Amino acid sequence: MSSTALPSSEPHESGFRWRMGVWWMIFRTAMEERLVYRGDFALGTLMRFLPIITQIFLWSAVFGSLKANGDEIAGYRFEDIVAYYLLTMIARAFSSMPGLASGIATQIRDGEIKRYMIQPIDLIGFLLLNRIAHKIAYYTVAIAPFALVFFLCRNYFVDGWPGFGVFAAFCASCIMGFLIGFFLEAAIGMIGFWFLEVTSLLFIYMLFSFFLSGHMFPLTLLPDSIEPFVNFLPLKYLAYTPAAIYLGKIPPEDIPIELAIEFAWLVFFIVVCRVAYRNGVKRYSGFGG
Repeated sequence: MSSTALPSSEPHESGFRWRMGVWWMIFRTAMEERLVYRGDFALGTLMRFLPIITQIFLWSAVFGSLKANGDEIAGYRFEDIVAYYLLTMIARAFSSMPGLASGIATQIRDGEIKRYMIQPIDLIGFLLLNRIAHKIAYYTVAIAPFALVFFLCRNYFVDGWPGFGVFAAFCASCIMGFLIGFFLEAAIGMIGFWFLEVTSLLFIYMLFSFFLSGHMFPLTLLPDSIEPFVNFLPLKYLAYTPAAIYLGKIPPEDIPIELAIEFAWLVFFIVVCRVAYRNGVKRYSGFGG
């Protein structure tokens, strides 16, 4: 009685191991490069917190004009405002993607994009791994300055540490904010397949992002006529939402819904980025060696 041998899965498994090995090598190389040249980041990160001193003086004067301790502005006490600025610096450190969109557009314009078409490396995956390595290297070096500043400003966190569930939601929001920031800016960079220059579009995006993400002030300070519109935009997940979750400005029962909406925006920008890249490659024309 003869038996039929089942097809071996070894080639598939070997290909998977090879691909995972390639991605690990890319990530490890990116990490090593960044840790080498970011030794000066500790001092640089500490200097980035200096503007918070100006904000403390500014909001101290604003709340002092209320002439009554305990008065709030849009649900924020003076201490909450200072804590909010510190937390948005953490959130923006996750979600900011300096040079990503312009770098993609430049590679398209200069023809460097061709190497991703002839080599077995996905452009978006390659850039994402590089950004993950960048953020890990940044926080590895910057953890001490961050800890020092938060220790010196500990009295502004009058309600202390949040519960485990709230802190986990804060971390989840920061991680999704990082991914939204990446895929949003990568999608802007893909416009380079259709236009030679995206600098103006990127400037407009950065301008709106700086104000409408909540980096400048809590979005609850906006006039009632435009606050609902701004809250509908995905930009608030780049800074405002993580800080508001941490400070308890979003009710615990509303946090799952807020995180679900943030996740939906993340999926949306992943799809937009992938579709833009696929269609852009179809119309791309490159000449020369």
